[in-house]
Amino acid sequence: QVQLVESGGGLVQAGGSLRLSCSASGTIFNIDVMGWYRQAPGKQRELVAVIPSGHSANYADSVKGRFTISRDNAKNTVFLQMNSLKPEDTAVYYCNAQIRTYSYSSSRNYWGQGTQVTVSS
Repeated sequence: QVQLVESGGGLVQAGGSLRLSCSASGTIFNIDVMGWYRQAPGKQRELVAVIPSGHSANYADSVKGRFTISRDNAKNTVFLQMNSLKPEDTAVYYCNAQIRTYSYSSSRNYWGQGTQVTVSS
């Protein structure tokens, strides 16, 4: 059983900053990819940033230069530092991880419960 628990959402004014955290717990052999997605009201869930194990991060064009994703592999935790926030960044942010629970198992996709980020103008 694997769980992803997020924290750090909230309300911030435009131009402000927030830092999201997501920790994975349970039976974990390796976390191949960790990332963040978001879903605004009436819109589809979209990729924000991902960071594969041992590789560089990838970002959505809309957040490049403003958001930074990072991992603490020892703590199975991923962070999303969000700077220069805009009202259009308002959404529920979901943590995602592709996790192998045993050395012989294939990766499975896991999601956090979501955390609300609201940016006021």
